[in-house]
Amino acid sequence: MSAPVGIRWFRHAGGMAPLSLDEPSGRYLSFAEREEIALLKAQDKGVREIARTIARDPGTISRELRRNAATRNGKPVYRAVVAQWKAQQAAKRPKTAKLVDNARLREYVQDRLAGEVRRPDGTIVEGPATPPWKGLNKPHRQDRRWSTAWSPEQIACRLRVDFPDDGSMRISHEAIYQSLFIEGRGTLKRELVTCLRTGRALREPRARARNKPQGHVTADVVLSERPAEADDRAVPGHWEGDLIIGTGRSAIGTLVERSSRSTLLVHLPRLDGWGEKPYVKNGPSLGGYGAVAMNAALMEAMTKLPEQLRKTLTWDRGKELSGHAQFAMESGTRVFFADPHSPWQRPTNENTNGLLRQYFPKGTDLSRWSAEDLEAVAYALNNRPRKILGWKTPAEVFEEQLRSLQQPGVASTG
Repeated sequence: MSAPVGIRWFRHAGGMAPLSLDEPSGRYLSFAEREEIALLKAQDKGVREIARTIARDPGTISRELRRNAATRNGKPVYRAVVAQWKAQQAAKRPKTAKLVDNARLREYVQDRLAGEVRRPDGTIVEGPATPPWKGLNKPHRQDRRWSTAWSPEQIACRLRVDFPDDGSMRISHEAIYQSLFIEGRGTLKRELVTCLRTGRALREPRARARNKPQGHVTADVVLSERPAEADDRAVPGHWEGDLIIGTGRSAIGTLVERSSRSTLLVHLPRLDGWGEKPYVKNGPSLGGYGAVAMNAALMEAMTKLPEQLRKTLTWDRGKELSGHAQFAMESGTRVFFADPHSPWQRPTNENTNGLLRQYFPKGTDLSRWSAEDLEAVAYALNNRPRKILGWKTPAEVFEEQLRSLQQPGVASTG
């Protein structure tokens, strides 16, 4: 066949091999054993001798030669490839996919994968207008569809939490992936792969470039000076922060609590005069995330929290937080900076930024989103179940932290 046809078939299968030559269980004959049977049969070896050679029961060999032999030439001839194909065809289960039969389960999966993003009051946020899906990966540096976007693993594991006594509401994450990637496997449309965080139409790895800006940091605010209680995540109130950058000097601030994984999005609108006034060397930044604007936005976001839940903030070495001393004095939150080119020292925030790129892709203008839009995205993110939290949501864990602070007689570590 031609190369374009092969590529088309490969894409229709979602990059997943539809046929495996290796059986997952040792109970059945493997392809290697069938090759050995074919070689011994060609040497006119008997059934019992073949069985002794490959350590199988003679009845197994006899049934294999009778059932799976090729008969294309009018007489049975045993060939390993044909026998493997016949065995796998016979092993196919006659029932249809689970998402086809169970409408309630299908609705649950689709709503949490491709449902609308809503504000806390329930109103729908449309998000950006996106072109129709062309069967390819997510668009490069363009807007993506906003959706609830739970991962298949989150959906599969959350079912056990939401329906502990209903055995019909169960599905594996692999079954959800196959319904998305393999055309005709289930009732989920192929274009819903755009709701996956990776946005891939095929199962293939991709590389990520990491380029972190640098800023001047004094010795008293390096990561090694951060309190030890922030490392083990046992005590709430320790945050990690960063910026996600868009075009035209636009940005959104991201804050993630290390214990509950709860996310706050900081609105950073452009200041008056941006794009109109000429550039002034060493003058104030009008792009929205200069030191002065950053301090004001962080103050507004952090001071809404109880004092016990805003102990420290770990940032990368970006110059947008060069006014950290004033911020720490006014907010009571101590600021620390990770080492250069060390994103693994802020793992929770880096992971969250990757999730947020589904809603705010690189190469797009982030200043067009209002504070209410950012609140809706944070609400969607905080209400996704997380594996690290035992499939609770960050909102549920954060609410437990707030209740524990409100209980009388609870000692404060702040």
